[in-house]
Amino acid sequence: MAKLSKKQKAVTIDREKLHGVDEAIALAKSGATSKFDETIEVALNLGVDPRHADQMVRGVVTLPAGTGKTVRVGVFARGAKADEARAAGADVVGAEDLMETIQGGTIDFDRCIATPDMMGVVGRLGKVLGPKGLMPNPKLGTVTMNVAEAVKAAKGGQVEYRVEKAGIIHSGIGKASFAQEDLRRNFDALVDAVVKAKPSGAKGKYVRKVAVSSTMGPGIKVDTAEVAGA
Repeated sequence: MAKLSKKQKAVTIDREKLHGVDEAIALAKSGATSKFDETIEVALNLGVDPRHADQMVRGVVTLPAGTGKTVRVGVFARGAKADEARAAGADVVGAEDLMETIQGGTIDFDRCIATPDMMGVVGRLGKVLGPKGLMPNPKLGTVTMNVAEAVKAAKGGQVEYRVEKAGIIHSGIGKASFAQEDLRRNFDALVDAVVKAKPSGAKGKYVRKVAVSSTMGPGIKVDTAEVAGA
């Protein structure tokens, strides 16, 4: 078990106690004492085994209070669609030229969107973009002809969530500087989206454990009885 830093010890948290959602968020905020604006993160331990296709949990959710992060968006598109993407605020737009840049080792974006006709080009980057979670996907709305809307959504607080091998979803819900009520709204939006994404193969209790933390702070256990849909 990792040792706690002096700053973490300064915030006394009973690591075994179950807290209400608002109390957990307040404790995570008060524990964020670093010089930078820490992210408030949520970990959801789900009753799924993502190695089975019918137990994969993945999707997108728009956090109503935003993420507090500046998201750089890359778009694979040509012609008029490329112009639309630029007008909507995309940071990097291209086709084969963008593929070559990425193959050369430069990925200058956090989200990747593509028009359907570009997937032949994007497909060649699977081994590069896939492990980074950047591969455009129709189910996530990142393979689309409506590139302007997709760019605006990515810039406006939309986040992707995906269950990891151990059955856990990790996602940021904003910054420690956010108001308590904004973090709670984002928390509820994330949990609601994950609950609605419950896969057909999930057996037994779905949301098993919930914890809130700041980037550098300890995990604070949340009473799942307080979590909608748990």
